[in-house]
Amino acid sequence: MTDRTELVHVGFDNSLALNRVIAVAAPTSAPMKRAVQRAKQQERIIDLTSGRRTKSVVILEDEWVGLIAITPETFSSRVASIRTSPDSA
Repeated sequence: MTDRTELVHVGFDNSLALNRVIAVAAPTSAPMKRAVQRAKQQERIIDLTSGRRTKSVVILEDEWVGLIAITPETFSSRVASIRTSPDSA
């Protein structure tokens, strides 16, 4: 059994490991804002926006939080295209 890490492109030459992603959400809700603040305080935040506006918050394993500049819908469609591509098997 091979434990292969799949990477998804999240813009601006940045990628995330799919096996570490727990959830992806819009940054506008109060719980997501609290999660981002808590991660900043604990120095467990990864900013992958390259200075752009944060459009999604990615909750990762081990209480890490990622900020990305693509919408949750775009992220989901990229994951779906990776999972359905013939070379992903």
